[in-house]
Amino acid sequence: MWQDVWTTAVSEFSDIPNAAQLTRIALRLLVAAALGGLLGYERELRGKSAGLRTHMLVAIGAALFVMIPHQAGASSSELSRVMQGLIAGVGFLGAGSIIVGTKEAEAKGLTTAAGIWVTAAIGVAAGLGRESTAVLSTTVALLILFVVPWIFRIKK
Repeated sequence: MWQDVWTTAVSEFSDIPNAAQLTRIALRLLVAAALGGLLGYERELRGKSAGLRTHMLVAIGAALFVMIPHQAGASSSELSRVMQGLIAGVGFLGAGSIIVGTKEAEAKGLTTAAGIWVTAAIGVAAGLGRESTAVLSTTVALLILFVVPWIFRIKK
């Protein structure tokens, strides 16, 4: 009986067949978390509600949503549908961070919402093994978040 329990337990955890696959999965998830964390840290510095942990979780979630079907042998069209759902779902998450005042100019949280959306895309890139693209995208996003406001302060 215990042999059956052990065999069943081992077979349930057999989705990572070897150390190379374990390393690949861990690296992709850690890259997603770290890059999402960088964007979240910037939001945290500015006192925004969606900060470090939120961005890290969005990036890891996005990476998982593409890694799992990819590992299961999903076709490109199936993976495309997963990404379409992910993009729509993250859009709703981002919409929750937007607060609209009585006037159109009083909308707040748009940058945070866009940051959550970009963070999900970075997580997708990391989850698909496109770590260089994820790093480059994060760098561009950080430049936008840090440098663009600085440029506009100088012009005033």
